[in-house]
Order: sequence, then C-alpha cells, then structure tokens
Amino acid sequence: MPPRIYCIPATKAPVVAVFRRGPTTWTHVGRWDLAKRRYEPGAWLGGRIFPRRSDISPDGRFLSYFAHKPSANWEHGEAYVALSKLPWLTALHASGTCSTWTRGYHFTEDRDCGNPGDAKLPIPYGLRSIPVVQFANERRRGWEETTDSPPRDPRDAWDQRRNARIQKRQPGGDRLLCVESVGWAGGEFGVDQAVDGLRVSYWLEMDGEIELLNHLQWADWDQEGQLLVATRSGKIQIWHLDGDDSKMLFEEDLSLLEPNPVPAPAWAQRW
Repeated sequence: MPPRIYCIPATKAPVVAVFRRGPTTWTHVGRWDLAKRRYEPGAWLGGRIFPRRSDISPDGRFLSYFAHKPSANWEHGEAYVALSKLPWLTALHASGTCSTWTRGYHFTEDRDCGNPGDAKLPIPYGLRSIPVVQFANERRRGWEETTDSPPRDPRDAWDQRRNARIQKRQPGGDRLLCVESVGWAGGEFGVDQAVDGLRVSYWLEMDGEIELLNHLQWADWDQEGQLLVATRSGKIQIWHLDGDDSKMLFEEDLSLLEPNPVPAPAWAQRW
C-alpha cells in the first residue's frame, strides 16, 4: 500500500512539515524546503501521529504534534502532545491527554495565551487548542468554506458527518484550488482515526472549467502560486501552472522510504 501523506506549510517561511504514515504502525516526519527544493527525512515513530491535530510554527522551525504510542513508558502516557524541532520528534516539551479523542495545539504569535500545563516556552509563540472543525489547519492558511458547502449540524460535536468544501485562490493567479471531504471522516489515514483523518477529493477551477485531481491526497499553494501536492502513489511534487501548460519543478518519491529510526541530532535535542 502506498504511504498516506499529509503536509502543513509554514505561514512565514518556505518550509512544509510532511507526515508520512506507513507501514501501518509507523509514522515518518520530514522537512520540505521549498526554496532549495529539497526533502530532508527526519524521525520515525513506532506509533501514530495525528497530522490534522498537529502544526508547524510560522517560521518553520518547530513542530507541535499529537501522537499515540502504545509502547510509551514515560510520565505523559501513550497519548500526548509534544513540541520538537522539525523534522525530529525529540520532545522538548510534552503533556499527556486523556485519550486520542482530544485536540492538539496550533501555534499563535500571542505568547501570553494559555499553553499546555501553563508552561513558559522559550520560543516566540504561544499555543492554542485546534478547533473542532473540518480542515482546521487549512482554514488558518487562507482556505475558506465555499458558499455551497453543507452547513454543520449543531448536534455533530466532532464535525464529521458532512461533506465540507473549502477553496483557496492561487496567489497572483486565477485558479481556485478546492477540496471536499467525501464520506465520513476516516479512510485517508485509517478508518480508526475518525476524528483526524478525512477522505478528500481535490479539483481546480478556472473560467468555469473544472479539472479533477483525483490522484492527489493533499494539495496547497505556496506563496508564489506554485501548486504543492502529495500524490496517492506517495510522491510530493511542485507544479508551475501557466495557462493551459504545466511543468513539474520538483519531485520526491516517499514511497521508497522504509522505517529507519535513528537518534535526533544534537541541535534537535535542545531548545
């Protein structure tokens, strides 16, 4: 089975956090440098990271991730939120949760907001709980719910029983990138991740024309208007779209990776 991939772009740096799941009991994290067009492999975790309940700091340096590791034997338990330096998972700060049915945290530039455990963190950011809404990460990155997106049922506490649709306009361009959750949450990252995973469908719209992107499992624009994608076959790519023409500028095949856990380098083990 090809790996399942989800990415989170930094908002103020040309850096993307890449989450790769597969084989089933393994999660890999990488750093995608858009400026240098390079992929840097990082940590492997013998457990699961919930990528839609994780975040990358605006400057692309830090990772806030929600993890479940059944074999964990530390004081924070098997379900926890941790802060690390991308692309590594060495916890510089961590806090336990009651179960996987809770939320992760996203970075905010308000350092005075309530951090987990009221911790004073030596970083120029604070942390806030990720809201319970489909595509929460995307909404903080300029995506907007479409006018024809089904309204949320007030009885749907986890916002998982609708086919929400959101869109984002190409920076400096005329295209709309659109995505819809199809079916109940689950599927994309495993049916047992009903809060976190979404089965999704992407497409492009321009001048009334629709181009289906069924081969993608994730996509977003970079700040220059290039299309960043993760294919269902396990590749990450950068595409330049110009009129009716398109040109691939970068490709890395993450399906070729195999679990290879190694210690984090010294710089990733301290603030």
